[in-house]
Amino acid sequence: MIRIDLRGRTLGRRELHDVLPRAELDVEHATATVAPIVADVHERGAAALRDLAERFDGVRPEHLRVPVAELARAAAELDPAIRDALAEAIRRVRQVHAAQLPWGGTVSVAPGARVRQRYVPVRRVGLYVPGGLAVYPSSVVMNVVPAQAAGVGSLAVASPPQRDTGLPHPLVLATCALLGVDEVYAVGGAQAVAAFAYGFADDDDAVVCEPVDVITGPGNVYVAAAKRLVRGLVGIDAEAGPTEIAVLADDTADPDHVAADLVSQAEHDPLAAAVLVTPSVTLADAVEGRVAARAAATANGERATTALRGTQSAIVLVDDLEAGLAVVDAYGAEHLEIQAVGAAALAERVSCAGAIFVGPYSPVSLGDYLAGSNHVLPTGGSARYASGLGVHAFVRSVQVIEYDEPALAAVADQIVALADAERLPAHGEAVRARVPGAAS
Repeated sequence: MIRIDLRGRTLGRRELHDVLPRAELDVEHATATVAPIVADVHERGAAALRDLAERFDGVRPEHLRVPVAELARAAAELDPAIRDALAEAIRRVRQVHAAQLPWGGTVSVAPGARVRQRYVPVRRVGLYVPGGLAVYPSSVVMNVVPAQAAGVGSLAVASPPQRDTGLPHPLVLATCALLGVDEVYAVGGAQAVAAFAYGFADDDDAVVCEPVDVITGPGNVYVAAAKRLVRGLVGIDAEAGPTEIAVLADDTADPDHVAADLVSQAEHDPLAAAVLVTPSVTLADAVEGRVAARAAATANGERATTALRGTQSAIVLVDDLEAGLAVVDAYGAEHLEIQAVGAAALAERVSCAGAIFVGPYSPVSLGDYLAGSNHVLPTGGSARYASGLGVHAFVRSVQVIEYDEPALAAVADQIVALADAERLPAHGEAVRARVPGAAS
């Protein structure tokens, strides 16, 4: 990991980006590659999806929609320990996301004048689960549960077909079965996004998949590019970039804990970012040695080592925790751990982070699986304006306005005045039709 000494320096967000650049996805470039794929799926439907699976996944699926019997078989063959872990993850994520349901409520702005906020789930969602460098049953949980908690009536999952079976990974299928999702497609990458956005028919023009209203789920740069192309036709969660972790720690932190957590995120992707911010040179030295050893020893050591040696990963030395807090807030990490004296109080002062993990016993791995929080989080500094995936991604706010005649009459003159000021006289006339005495 590179070392950046910010002691005696104060950097804003732009300056920090110059000294600690993120590895960014070139979505614009990928869009040129993805556009013909999206267009092909739109035009040829199932035939295009089978051709693209053969091209990118090395298999031509017999069934694009996974037979229900295969879902049941995957669930029956699931290792009991994994079943128990998934069941507990589902229980905790359901509990947390049920608490996110927004309160509607009615506001009486005057006698006879009421405005009500009503929250309505979207009709149908498409949830993408990647299957490239690793298999992600946890991502099935993190995408499906919030949609179910929101009350979405129609859910579909897509995941790449495996070369040996032509079906998504058995762990993905089993998790779908545990969650009661029976509409699952053996479709991966950008073509899955297109299939959800446009829907598709089989060779005999029979509809296989209806279009969705919202698409969520992580993926590579081509998935992100496909989401960009269909955004507007459908809603999307985000164009997710490489994963990232920042750890704010003082000399009370266990260097082995910090090193383990940095490596845990570095193993995801060669472009993953792992950043330690600390005022302690002693901790920095200890972590640096342990990170190298842990990365070399882990099963995904090549990926982890590449990520840790990249310019996006660093040990940042600061004057004190106050300065460190300013750095991590400017950085806006997807995952922020605070391992320092007064961690809970420091966490309350952070405004830019996808998720904050407080104290020595709240590692990011906990949030990836069993904390109950969602692990689909804003990356690349987008935590400044974006939130992690939750119930809010699957509901719409509808305002319901109800005024009686006296309530409208009470504001008729003001409406007419504003309508005339904006040179929209018909707006005022629509009020005067109901309140003849309104000012003209």
